[in-house]
Amino acid sequence: MKYSFHPEEEFLDAIDYYDEKGLGLDFAFEVYATIERIKSFPKAWQIIEGNVRRILVNRFPYGVFYSEDEELYIVAVMHLHQHPEYWKHRI
Repeated sequence: MKYSFHPEEEFLDAIDYYDEKGLGLDFAFEVYATIERIKSFPKAWQIIEGNVRRILVNRFPYGVFYSEDEELYIVAVMHLHQHPEYWKHRI
């Protein structure tokens, strides 16, 4: 399944943040592993709003918010404790 990544810049910023702690590659790996889980089971996670679902990223306080029609659309890769509703304008 193809996917598009709306929040790529915020994802790269989070990688940079974790790079300072020596965890940038680990964070990126966990996010991409999360996307692979979504691709395998796109309807497995709870709908948060409209047709947007959320899955938690292992080892990090982040969630991947996504919608799925013909293509997987990543709405946000978001820290779960900061501005919890900022992504809603993207749907």
